[in-house]
Amino acid sequence: MDEQDLPNDAPPADRPKVDRRRILKLFGLGALGVAPLPILPNVLKSVFSPGRGPMRNDVDVARAPNGRVRRWTMIIDLRNCDGCQSVGKPPQCTTACIEGHFAPEPMEWIQVFESRLPGDGTQFIPAPCQQCQNPPCTNVCPVGATFATPEGSILIDQERCIGCRICMGACPYDRRFFNWGAPAVPPEAMLAHYDVEHQTPARRGTVMKCDFCPDMARAGTLPYCAQGCPNKAIYYGDLEQDVATNGEEIVSVSRFLSEHQAYNLKEDLGTKPRVYYIPGHGEMVGRDSSKKGRLPTEWPWVKRAKGAKTWSR
Repeated sequence: MDEQDLPNDAPPADRPKVDRRRILKLFGLGALGVAPLPILPNVLKSVFSPGRGPMRNDVDVARAPNGRVRRWTMIIDLRNCDGCQSVGKPPQCTTACIEGHFAPEPMEWIQVFESRLPGDGTQFIPAPCQQCQNPPCTNVCPVGATFATPEGSILIDQERCIGCRICMGACPYDRRFFNWGAPAVPPEAMLAHYDVEHQTPARRGTVMKCDFCPDMARAGTLPYCAQGCPNKAIYYGDLEQDVATNGEEIVSVSRFLSEHQAYNLKEDLGTKPRVYYIPGHGEMVGRDSSKKGRLPTEWPWVKRAKGAKTWSR
């Protein structure tokens, strides 16, 4: 995918150069190679209301300190993804997401698929919600329960969702899940105040999915999936600032996508996802593409909640 193939989401060519100071300010990283730290409170004090993200047309809340509206994006470098075969565990991006969001079993908001390569061999493809900028799901919801924020995150308001599941049928990536039963909740989440960006506690008869963790980015941390990836294959950033990081490396989004022929899943559908993929099959971490199979996903939090299993889909 060339730079000119990204007319809507690619940052203009005149964006300022990527530097360490801007990425640290954006994500609150104290130093490269260490865990993300909270952004200094005064950076966001005048921009975001406590515990609240930009809902629907709330553009003012979505503005970055420089006045621009953030546009979150994710880049998954498949050259560094081996399905966690090298660590002998289930995909850690999936596990971290489940643990962080208390996702009901068997929901995998970011699911790692094993796909055949042309000729022979396989590759692993982590698939979160693709955060489409022309999303079929928002167009079909009869009550406006699923919507796009000014930052581009596609969210679901479970207090408005009527459980018709039309949005599930409209999603070409099969990235939406339905709570048929009353989802079990671990003790630490029982008294949580429901927020549309958190989806905790989950509610019976509603749809759930990956929320892209915009609240975490605004708080100065990477999404759970990016933090959990042992090979640092997941980058998260802002198209408006043209920067992204995996916690160790800083990249210019536009240059990184162009230089490595990035692509979107099912580009021909015109959904304009904000999740991009760098082609590969784990070769940068020594994976042999002929080695097939991944370990089954675990739900780490179920041990802390009685009757945690729920049947979805």
